[in-house]
Amino acid sequence: MADATLTISSRNYSSWSLRGWLVCRMAGLDFDVELLSGKESSTRAELLHLSPSFLVPRLTHGDIVVWDVLAIAEYLNEIRSGAGLLPESAAERARCRAVSSEMHGGFINLRSAMPMNLRAQIPGFPIFNGAKGDIDRILAIVEDCLSRSGGPYLFGARPTLADAMYAPVCTRFRTYDVPLPFTAETYRDTILAWDLMAEWTQEAVAEPDEIEELDMEF
Repeated sequence: MADATLTISSRNYSSWSLRGWLVCRMAGLDFDVELLSGKESSTRAELLHLSPSFLVPRLTHGDIVVWDVLAIAEYLNEIRSGAGLLPESAAERARCRAVSSEMHGGFINLRSAMPMNLRAQIPGFPIFNGAKGDIDRILAIVEDCLSRSGGPYLFGARPTLADAMYAPVCTRFRTYDVPLPFTAETYRDTILAWDLMAEWTQEAVAEPDEIEELDMEF
């Protein structure tokens, strides 16, 4: 039996579950996954409200229970500081936390207009002004981070918390056929080719679709 349990909702639809799972895997934590039923009202609330502060994902590690992706990441950084969830230098750790927090609390127009859906492919999806502003800001963050670090990940040669936070956006760029400049396109492809993302996506594609009318309610 694993040392910990990560409670998640939909692999296909829940960007917060993906982020929580990624940071746990990146930290090398031994954990089981508890998948909530899509028919439960609490799961629908987490997905439809697009809330980063809902109680899923939730990590149970012995007697410790922690929820919210950033809180989970900070807890894992404390107990597994050598895992590299944050960059080595203080300045880069601060920047990593800042861009991760910006994703955690912002980009509401993008979330609402372009929900995560790993099974969907929508060529020519119309991008309206609100979502476009969010995309422009994300592209600026990606460009700035990669120009500083040299890539291929936001803070250098290996993924950090920031990449886990921005990974669901990379899936949205693919799902909704978002035109990207070369640097962002290369970063998107790097994230989508990441072995952890490939593993998650394979399970998401096979997930039973229990959440009826989800696309319409978004």
